[in-house]
Amino acid sequence: MKIQFYKYQGTGNDFVMIDNRQELLSKKDTKIVKRLCDRKFGIGADGLILLENPDAEGDDFKMLYFNSDGNESSMCGNGGRCLVAFAKFLGVIEDEAVFTAVDGPHKATVSDGMVSLQMQNVEEIRKFGNVCFLNTGSPHHVVFTKNVKDLKVKEEGAAIRYSDVYMNNGGTNVNFVEAEENDTFLVRTYERGVEDETLSCGTGVTAVAIAANASGRTNGNTIRLIVPGGELSVSFEKKEEGQYENIWLTGPAEQVFKGEIEC
Repeated sequence: MKIQFYKYQGTGNDFVMIDNRQELLSKKDTKIVKRLCDRKFGIGADGLILLENPDAEGDDFKMLYFNSDGNESSMCGNGGRCLVAFAKFLGVIEDEAVFTAVDGPHKATVSDGMVSLQMQNVEEIRKFGNVCFLNTGSPHHVVFTKNVKDLKVKEEGAAIRYSDVYMNNGGTNVNFVEAEENDTFLVRTYERGVEDETLSCGTGVTAVAIAANASGRTNGNTIRLIVPGGELSVSFEKKEEGQYENIWLTGPAEQVFKGEIEC
């Protein structure tokens, strides 16, 4: 059976998109998902996203996200933004969207190729010296350090991701962060499920922005994040210590190509 797919990217974080409202692709076939994401034998992507009919009243669609290892995963911020752009392309939405992902409901807006996605509230941040841990739809270990450009992110990230601290809880994503001026931070991320560095991670930069504020490294509530694949911004409202609301992730999302593949 041939399935039509679309390839999208948001600051270098790339995804296979499939309109699955007719349930053409099985959500239980991890082998197919893994093959489609394979950069040698498939389309190639950091993950695969299905746009499906909504379950919740008032939603425009539902998001199902799979890592490139074939397994359904926690929330993907850049993937959510790209899916909103895809929904607009399909005519499912115009300039605003309401949808549900694995971590709950989301709102989004689209304007001139930029997609803003409202993320889930953050209720708790754990701080250990230059390290913070928090969940922004996916778990993130945030390390504030220097010379981020010179780090061996795959090796150092894997060591933390597979450490005894996290392995019993399903592992974690790992972000290495260097502060610049004017509420700007350089970020490189090791993503679980991809098991490598990616050019960008939406939930990761969201975690970095909030961790930077919570740890006193910035007093700003709109943070600029520079990742290998481009730039993103995160805005938020700080309520109480460790609690953040009205969190928005903003950046570009674009269609790269489309095609058909035998499944």
